[in-house]
Amino acid sequence: MMVNLSKGQGMSPKVVAAMRDCVEELRDSVDELNKSIGEMNNFNGSDFQLMINDIQTWVSAALTDDNTCTDGFQGNAMNGNVKTLVRGGIVNVAHLTSNALALINQYASLHG
Repeated sequence: MMVNLSKGQGMSPKVVAAMRDCVEELRDSVDELNKSIGEMNNFNGSDFQLMINDIQTWVSAALTDDNTCTDGFQGNAMNGNVKTLVRGGIVNVAHLTSNALALINQYASLHG
């Protein structure tokens, strides 16, 4: 969705720049989540605390990236429709990421 929106016609340079920054933040977020999933798939029980710390760090960083994406769409200079679409989509992603982090933290507290 973000890549398609970033190619939209008629957007101001400020909106285009915010869209590009947001796409980059989301790519970073996906990379961090993929690292977390990979680490969970490779867990062999030898060093649980190190594994869970890495996963918590990566998922927390992904959440920060999601939130940073929305920062570029604050203020009155942004187009209302684009701002609403982006913020709505990213808030949904951030909520899911936050839920994942809560589950990971709960798992860590039960098995740590």
